[in-house]
Amino acid sequence: QVQLVESGGGLVQAGGSLRLSCADSGRTFSSYAMAWFRQVRGKEREFVAAIRWSGVTTYYADSVKGRFTISRDNAKNTVYLQMNSLKPEDTAIYYCAARRSYSYNDEGREYDYWGQGTQVTVSS
Repeated sequence: QVQLVESGGGLVQAGGSLRLSCADSGRTFSSYAMAWFRQVRGKEREFVAAIRWSGVTTYYADSVKGRFTISRDNAKNTVYLQMNSLKPEDTAIYYCAARRSYSYNDEGREYDYWGQGTQVTVSS
């Protein structure tokens, strides 16, 4: 059973940084691709970043490329999202997701498990 729990959200000023964490209580974390998505109320869910099971290959949405970094520690069953140079338009609920595959995808429907989300608010 995969259970994802996000943490690290909060309020930050524009230009600041936050680090999100997503811990998995399951035993098969290292065999899953992981991703972060975000959603603003009333808008569609948006892909942010993804990482293969090995952690070697990553993929980013153009809107966050160069500012956000996704990483994982398979020994700790945890995936991270380091967010730098934050902008007000980054304000959203951030969700981590796990896919029963070694490779990642930027479509939310391809992911099998989701966390409960953590709020990130960037003030101008």
